[in-house]
Amino acid sequence: MEAGKQALQNLYGNKLRVRVCGICIQDDQILLVRHNFVGSENIFWSPPGGGMEFGESAPAVVAREFFEETGLVVEVGQMLFVNELILPPLHAVEIFFHVEIVSGSLTKGFDPEFSAENQILQEVSYLTMKEVKQLPENHVHNVFQKCKTLEDLLLLQGYMTNQD
Repeated sequence: MEAGKQALQNLYGNKLRVRVCGICIQDDQILLVRHNFVGSENIFWSPPGGGMEFGESAPAVVAREFFEETGLVVEVGQMLFVNELILPPLHAVEIFFHVEIVSGSLTKGFDPEFSAENQILQEVSYLTMKEVKQLPENHVHNVFQKCKTLEDLLLLQGYMTNQD
């Protein structure tokens, strides 16, 4: 566990990242990824997404990250909102898009930035909002504190932060 947390801090700690994430809702459930090594208890559920690479468009990032993390091919829709996430030593500006599944089978992916023994991706799953709300707040992305329903999530706009 400690080696994985150190790898995360070496890769992303104490620097600003631009991440792009996708909100995928099907059958009144949202697709989430459980990450290891993030937060004080090493559990962090969030929508699939990841860091932008030089020359890559935000919609291309969402499509790439969805495939890497979930095995799903998605069509990227409208931009929903921007979130600034600060969980020292991590700091990210995140752009969220609405996505629809085009093809593929849901499977836990592999994060190429981490070794096989220190994978950050632990699980992919569809959760209802009730299930999300039953998780400890520090185990779930802060955007879920800003809404009561999945419909509310799709209506979020503008800029927000977990520092509010």
